[in-house]
Amino acid sequence: MKIDDLDIKIMKELKKNARLSIRQLSQKVNLSPPSVAERVRRLEDEEVIERYTIDVNRTKLGYSIDCIIEVTVKNGKHEAFKTFIEQHPNALFCYRITGKSCFMVMLTVKKLEQIEDFINDVTSYTTTFTNIIFSSVKLQNESLFT
Repeated sequence: MKIDDLDIKIMKELKKNARLSIRQLSQKVNLSPPSVAERVRRLEDEEVIERYTIDVNRTKLGYSIDCIIEVTVKNGKHEAFKTFIEQHPNALFCYRITGKSCFMVMLTVKKLEQIEDFINDVTSYTTTFTNIIFSSVKLQNESLFT
């Protein structure tokens, strides 16, 4: 699939506001509504646009502490860890990685004790190294289409 400058403009506008109507989007990218609708449909069909979502301000909900935890699984207990992390409500993401650790987990919590609880829960089958996040320098996809 070939992506051109108009497709990128459409995706930029949808990234800013996924609730735009086709008419509003067409005005922003200077293209007719039927043409915009066809391009959006093609981007969806080709799974370039996978979903429409919202950004939630976690701090306003009381989740003011974020941390990155490097996890090394002991004794081949990968499946137990994966099951645990898939069900953990405070885990924002978990990546399988290379290097000295097996996984990288991001937690968001209201209290530091919740990080301690997480570590206590996984200690029987992992070792962890925790980094508390002070601030964000760059957020996901912030400049992907800028």
